[in-house]
Amino acid sequence: MTLANSNTGKPAMTAAVDGDMPTSVPPEQRGGAWGKSGTAWVLFEFARNPYYLLVVVYIFAPYLARDVVGANALADGMFDGMTPEAAARAANAHGQAFVAGVTKWAGFAAALTAPILGAALDRGGKRKPLVAVFLFTLAAMASLLWFVQPGDAGISLFWVAVILIVGSTCFTYSEVIHNSMLADSGRPEVLPSISGHGLALGNLAGTLLMLLIVVGFAMPAMMGWPFDAPLFGVNVAENEHYRLAGPIAAVWLCVFIWPFFMNCPDSGRRGASWVRAIREGMLGLWNTIKKARDHKEIMKYLVARMIYADGMQALLALGAVYVAGALNWNVVELVGYAVWLSIFATVGGFFGAFLDRVFGSRNALIVELSALTVILFLTISITQESILYGLIESERVLPGSIYSHTHDWAYLAIASLLGTFATACISSSRAMLVGMAPKHMMGEFFGLYAIAGTVTVWLGPLLVEIFTSAFNSQRIGMSTISALFLIGLIALLRVKYPKQT
Repeated sequence: MTLANSNTGKPAMTAAVDGDMPTSVPPEQRGGAWGKSGTAWVLFEFARNPYYLLVVVYIFAPYLARDVVGANALADGMFDGMTPEAAARAANAHGQAFVAGVTKWAGFAAALTAPILGAALDRGGKRKPLVAVFLFTLAAMASLLWFVQPGDAGISLFWVAVILIVGSTCFTYSEVIHNSMLADSGRPEVLPSISGHGLALGNLAGTLLMLLIVVGFAMPAMMGWPFDAPLFGVNVAENEHYRLAGPIAAVWLCVFIWPFFMNCPDSGRRGASWVRAIREGMLGLWNTIKKARDHKEIMKYLVARMIYADGMQALLALGAVYVAGALNWNVVELVGYAVWLSIFATVGGFFGAFLDRVFGSRNALIVELSALTVILFLTISITQESILYGLIESERVLPGSIYSHTHDWAYLAIASLLGTFATACISSSRAMLVGMAPKHMMGEFFGLYAIAGTVTVWLGPLLVEIFTSAFNSQRIGMSTISALFLIGLIALLRVKYPKQT
């Protein structure tokens, strides 16, 4: 059944997707941080961000690397002749390399095209129909992950890679469009708060869904608690709790995305040609790059952000790998770590908005990057034997094998700071660009912002790989991420921020 708009007779949902919202409202008269348009912008991340947390970081990607790619390699005899322990390590590395390769190609695809999309947004038609296409494709790709299984039972690894690359590219495209709509979602002084609220609720949604998977499926199968058996007949022996990560994220997206379409302003021009917009956008983007000296401070900021974002990506991608090896955490501990980190990432979204209001976006970033550098060295100071580089001996404090020693709890305490400041840094980074970019070029600069976050995304993992291999030490390998934070911080200190948000 189609609901009609009482004023025009036009289908209400069509009007919403086309953006029949007043966009000529002066900036100072737009809503507050939790106004209708601001809340709609925030709920976009509440609906979409669980895909990243469940699929890209914590649930599906480790399953793909270890239980599909690695297990297939062992079954195919790729590491015959090695000891079982060596073969297992080699298989895990093989799986990690596959996931890294998929991430690399997805990054290349986004880096080469996202700036063009961003530039076209300033000249093209309504943006919500494009968002709808990208999000529908993302949901479809996420749903197909249910069919990823070890051996011949699942779809081939080639098609798994294609699914993940398409999904990741659509995620990035939707992010570029969504970011370009931030400026219209509220009054200028509340935009940092809206940005932080979006990240906070996005992480909250991911946390809720991870709790569903762990408490509803994994823990009942492992220990018969809090239910006698996994809910809904989920078969953990067939890895269904891992394979459900994509479909659950897809359903969540489809349910909670509607407030964005109905209430978020769309400042695109009705009837504008996207072909012409892309052509003009590419020309405009080229002119923007050629005339970078006219936007010197913004370009300096984007370079700084590119460097420290590489460190952030490496830390997020490899953090769970590090604790699995260095602290020998089991599956329950790793999932608990993911939920714990996400809870404090939710806090970080609000904390980042607070720092922006108090210090301004640039100074907030300086605080956040400095804190992340210290936090990184605190995390790698912890081993199974000691805390703070041997100053404090680790002791058993609980029976069993789940967070049983003081080093486990020390790492969780430091991880709470990591989740808080990492998310705050992401929020402040986005808010700083909103404060610096010319309003009529917002989409174009968010395209450059996207490429700054993806064009060298391989650099952090490459440093970790080289130094881990050279010194045969996870600790030394992870410590190289601090170089990216420090270089990014130094570059940021050279940026003149023209206004405080």
